Amino acid sequence: MSHEGIATRSVMRSVAFLGASALAVSVLAGCSDPDPAGKPLAGQDIARAARAEIADGGTLHWAVDAVPETLNTFQSDADTTTTRIAQATLPSMFRFDAAGRPERNPAYLESAKVVETEPKQVVLYKLDQQAVWSDGREIGAADFAAQWRALSGKDSAYWTARNAGYDRIEKIQRGDNDLEVRVTFGQPYADWRSLFSPLYPKEVMGTPDAFNDGARRKLKVSAGPFVLKSIDRKAGEVLLTRNPRWWGERAKLNEIVLRAVPRDERAAALAAGDLDLAEVDPAAAKRIALAAPPRPQSPSAGGSATPLMGPERRRLTPAQKRDKARFRGFEVRKSLEPAYTQLALNGGEGPLADERVRRGVARALDREKLAKLVLSPLGLPAEPVGSHLALSGQAAYADNSGAIGGQDTAEAQALLADAGWVPGGPVEERKKGEKAAGSEADKSKKGSGSEKSEKDSKKESGKKAEKDSDKESGKKGDKDSEKDTGKKDSAKDSEGGDDGAYIVGEDNKADDDEGEHLAQDGKQYGSKQLQQGGVPGAYAPQGTAAPAGAAVRPLAKDGKALTLRFVVPQGEGSQSLRTVADRIGIMLERVGIRTEITKVSDESYFKDHIASGQYDLSLYSWPTSAYPATDARPIYAKPVPAADGSLNVEQNYTRVGTDQVDQLFDQAIATLDESESRSLIRKADSRIWAAAGSIPLYQRPQLTAVRTNIANAGAFGFGTPLYEDMGFLKKGSGAPAPSSQR
Repeated sequence: MSHEGIATRSVMRSVAFLGASALAVSVLAGCSDPDPAGKPLAGQDIARAARAEIADGGTLHWAVDAVPETLNTFQSDADTTTTRIAQATLPSMFRFDAAGRPERNPAYLESAKVVETEPKQVVLYKLDQQAVWSDGREIGAADFAAQWRALSGKDSAYWTARNAGYDRIEKIQRGDNDLEVRVTFGQPYADWRSLFSPLYPKEVMGTPDAFNDGARRKLKVSAGPFVLKSIDRKAGEVLLTRNPRWWGERAKLNEIVLRAVPRDERAAALAAGDLDLAEVDPAAAKRIALAAPPRPQSPSAGGSATPLMGPERRRLTPAQKRDKARFRGFEVRKSLEPAYTQLALNGGEGPLADERVRRGVARALDREKLAKLVLSPLGLPAEPVGSHLALSGQAAYADNSGAIGGQDTAEAQALLADAGWVPGGPVEERKKGEKAAGSEADKSKKGSGSEKSEKDSKKESGKKAEKDSDKESGKKGDKDSEKDTGKKDSAKDSEGGDDGAYIVGEDNKADDDEGEHLAQDGKQYGSKQLQQGGVPGAYAPQGTAAPAGAAVRPLAKDGKALTLRFVVPQGEGSQSLRTVADRIGIMLERVGIRTEITKVSDESYFKDHIASGQYDLSLYSWPTSAYPATDARPIYAKPVPAADGSLNVEQNYTRVGTDQVDQLFDQAIATLDESESRSLIRKADSRIWAAAGSIPLYQRPQLTAVRTNIANAGAFGFGTPLYEDMGFLKKGSGAPAPSSQR
């Protein structure tokens, strides 16, 4: 799941001192609903069009974060661009539908099913008879076997990032003919559909050298609607061209150019005509949305077609009028990413090692309010996430947040009191020059002794917001407008000094319901897909107002105040993440918990703090998977001591885990009954909630600026893009011409 800076749900009122396992059992009764998975909160927003309406030809210029370091999705430094290239150029036996559920890919498979369960599980794949690699060779059992051997984990010469599932395979054989592949498992494997997606040719998987080095910069053989033509690292471009050997529906586009453009430069690139499609941050989305009138609600969009909340169109400022002209011909398509933002609580050491304190923190949070602040201004459904392991619409989803309970100040204080933290106790002052444990940067804190009243703070911050708004409206020149928009957050962050620190709640701009929205930051940290076993990072949301609330006496125990280290990245693109931390800090202050904000460099945020456990609280996001029994287990597995005496946490950066959760994952992965497997996953999620190592907050928004005449592309949500169907609408639609004709 990932840090972009860097990544949706409450039922039972918990009894203050009840154990996690007891809490989890009661909430499972809520899973008796015939389909607790429900529907996606927001559907795809891709301007669907029939292929007959799309012109042949044209070049689509598509913004990406970076040119990938490797083209091998099974290596540790694979990123989202690696995945995008693989989707367009390589076979996948299964892809994801609009609800995030795996479906057979008819371009490659006639069928795939479990044909035997005793004495061992056997899956029979029947391949499409026309499926061939770009060199003309048939796709077959030799390719499946080579990928299994490379990813099985038995040969350490292959530098693989993950082996899950492949390590359960016992053998792979040719079936009754060349189009059949029999896969026999040594151990039952519920998530068998996750395998061979993507499938690489045996030329890539056949030897360690080819796997480790050969596929990093080249894909000599592929089998998708497009082929990799070239990579220009100096120019930051990847060129995909139509595959002449593709047997499926012929790709409408001649070429797709994946161009590396930083998030804060994308609005300018769109206005200059250098891009046709780009994910953008909310600030840029609002500017671009001025150029296109709000679109009518689309049934398939599931709420995502509602307009962005922005300026009154009849009273545009000069800068907004310029934006309306500059972005004419573009629109913003929006959905929700298959990822959610969470608050992580480090249970490995310090006060949060006590489950009662973690649960007290959880009960202090108003997740509904955070979701509303993030998503409502974007015209997206504002519901908090109710599961760690799936999102609404995915098969394994059920709202299990009742295992911890909703926001309840009294309950939070009772839990903290039971752990020995009481208000108004004696507090030993920290020695002069002494820093909090784990701090490598300047810190600041706000407790009950804040010098300004909240009323004064609100007045001051309201004036500041008005002043900032006036400055923005008065900016001169398109170039200056672009620069100021891209650097606005950075400038705000540096106000009041250059020490890199700020006080929780000091950046208040308005009341709870009047603040700017929160949303994702533009830069990604650790953006590897969960399915690839990549290192995750946090998706940062964007600025909002902090709520007013009555301060209470700080909690103390054994002469020490209950103060939690809240680590956030300090980069230019992470102001919004710091604002979310600020809001949470104020919520915690209301129950007597102080927070110390530590700003660290973006580069060290995950490596030196999250992964190493140098934090109490942090924000980052996980992408959800259609295969949680496989992909989510490393995130929630109980840490175990390693041979060298260190603690092996896998991807469980909160250091919170239980034997029960591990057992439920093990049972779910070995159960071939899909209904039973989903039930076990939901039980595991209830216990993860009760342990309070991480608190899901909201599903991340997905905002994509697209030319209005581009069809079948935009905010894909859960669904896998169909690259062969993307293209420019035929002339006569009234939209601008394809970029190759400009």
